[in-house]
Amino acid sequence: MRRCNVKLVAVVVAALATLACDRGADAQAERDTATEGRTTARLPGATGTGEQTGEEGKVMRGFVDDIHAITERNEDFRRVVYTAKNLQLVLMAIPPGDRIGLETHEDTDQFIRVETGTGEVVIDDVPSPIGPGSAIVIPAGAKHDVVNRGDEPLKLYTLYAPPHHRDGVVHRTRADAERDTEEFDGKTTE
Repeated sequence: MRRCNVKLVAVVVAALATLACDRGADAQAERDTATEGRTTARLPGATGTGEQTGEEGKVMRGFVDDIHAITERNEDFRRVVYTAKNLQLVLMAIPPGDRIGLETHEDTDQFIRVETGTGEVVIDDVPSPIGPGSAIVIPAGAKHDVVNRGDEPLKLYTLYAPPHHRDGVVHRTRADAERDTEEFDGKTTE
């Protein structure tokens, strides 16, 4: 199962990286036309979702948006944007001098992409500098932390495989996140 999750993360990372790098006006106009009339309630200004047919014949919208733009706009410490059966997208904004907090996800692989800010990731006691464009893969079972070492918010998005948080959860601050004992309850976005 773990090997499958890593492959799934790799596919999603490639798709999101392509979306984040595509900043041309023509491409944006195409996305606007394709998503006209559909919006996500997850973050103000989100443009919409794609559609695909799910297992039960139900049309599933999935998630399609400008990941760079919505990550930069996010002001919340943690905001769960979309939860699928095997993968979850979460936005984070870590204030200067703050951190995610040392944690270990025993059964969840995690991918992190930094959009703005600078800091450090520590995986199993090995520190590495991070900044805009940094990609981090944290295998299940690895002790890790992300620390903002800069003077602006460290804004990133992360993918969990399988999902780790309850769908739709928003923690405005790290203190809010630490007080909340929420965890993934098996309910997906759609």
